Parts: sequence; C-alpha cells; structure tokens
Amino acid sequence: MSTITSPTPRPAVRVLADLLPAEGAARTRTRDAALVLGGAALTGIAAQFAVPVPGSPVPVTGQTFAALLVGIALGARRGALALAVYAGAGVCGIPWFAEGTSGAAMATFGYVLGLVLAAAVVGGLARRGGDRSPLRTAGVMAVGTFCVYAVGVPYLALSLHLSLDRAVTLGAAPYLVGDALKAALAMGALPAVWRVLGNSRTDDGQADLSR
Repeated sequence: MSTITSPTPRPAVRVLADLLPAEGAARTRTRDAALVLGGAALTGIAAQFAVPVPGSPVPVTGQTFAALLVGIALGARRGALALAVYAGAGVCGIPWFAEGTSGAAMATFGYVLGLVLAAAVVGGLARRGGDRSPLRTAGVMAVGTFCVYAVGVPYLALSLHLSLDRAVTLGAAPYLVGDALKAALAMGALPAVWRVLGNSRTDDGQADLSR
C-alpha cells in the first residue's frame, strides 16, 4: 500500500529588510511603516540628482535606481507601497519628483507610475533570491527598468501626442547606457551585501511572503 506524502513547502526567502529585527506584531508594523516612509524619502532625494537631456523632456535622475533598490530591499508589498507613497505625496504637492516638481500634469508622470509597478516586480523577484548573484541581480534590474519604460513611454506618447517610436527615441533610448551602468553597480553591490551578512542562502521560513 503506497503512502501519499504532501510536498514539502518551499522555505521563504528573506529580502534585506527582513534582517532588521522586530519582535511582535506592533514592532513589525512600526518597522515596516518606517521602511516604507524611508523608501519613499530615499526615492524623492535621489530624484533631485537630475541632469537635463537636450531635446528630451525626461531628465537623467537617480530616482529609478533608488526605486529599484527600494523594491529589492523591501520586497514586493512594502516596496510598491513605498513608491505609491512617493507618487501620492508628489501628486499632493510635495516637490520631490525630478527637478523639484510635483503634481500629475507633467508628461513624465508615467515614469513615476512605472516605478510603483517596477518596485512590486523586483521585490517579488528578490523574494525568490533574485538579488543573491550578480547575473540574477542584473536580470532583476533589467526587468524593473523595462517596467518603468513600459508605463512611462506610452504615457509620454499620449501626453505629448507623439508616435510610440518617437516616444521611445526621446524617453528611453538616451538612457540605456546609464541603465546598464546602474545594473552593473547593483550586480556588484547587492550580492556583496548578502555575502558580508552571511545570508547568501538565507531561507529560515520566518519571512512573510506577502511583503
């Protein structure tokens, strides 16, 4: 008589934020709230490092890199919430979009919305160990960057009444080299952080996969 055994559940993979200690539900909520607000603030600060691109309405900024790091470090739920707070606060008037702007009327607002999607996607990939090796980290950064463009470029085209090809030329093509450099930086830094912490394969089952 054969015995049917249920599959062993896959252990949860922690993201970097899960390494911060928090005992009890109240302290965990406080920690997560601080991480969300900190992620939003970090993105807002990084957005002020802006360099205009001649002929394009989209400047080079640090906000995309910051947003992807926030998503990877916090996980899907907290990362997306941090970027949603960043977007919502900017719409309400906090001048922390690129070049100190705010509001939803600008043609580049689609990139801000894309950051929310990107943070959720890269956070989910990090929860599956996507930030533990250089090649996987590069792939996660590439996917997150694509998410930003997938929302931002069509939004730019609609806002400025451009063809999609023209919007790609103005709002994506000039930034690909910079995106590759950011991916290279992340693929060196994130796996190194895990190695230093001694958690390159940390799967202790204590992480909350919904985060």
